[in-house]
Amino acid sequence: MNTDRIEALIGLLATFGLLVLMALPSALGVVRDKRIDRQIRRAQREHADQESREALKRQEPQKSSSRSTVPSTATWYADGRRSKKLVSS
Repeated sequence: MNTDRIEALIGLLATFGLLVLMALPSALGVVRDKRIDRQIRRAQREHADQESREALKRQEPQKSSSRSTVPSTATWYADGRRSKKLVSS
């Protein structure tokens, strides 16, 4: 009876070992894929950050004017002509 238990334990361990050997490549592949995905996402973020920094460097500073923004005579004249056309038609 004691040898039957030992044989059963050996069979169980052999089955478990084969299961691990069969599942191990798949598990390693999943871990590798996740690592590569993290590297790709990090590279994309760094690339986007670098592009945004370069865009900020290229951006010209806004010019502020001390004068109030009053429409020019040409703008006032054109606006008046447009409103007259709408009324006369």
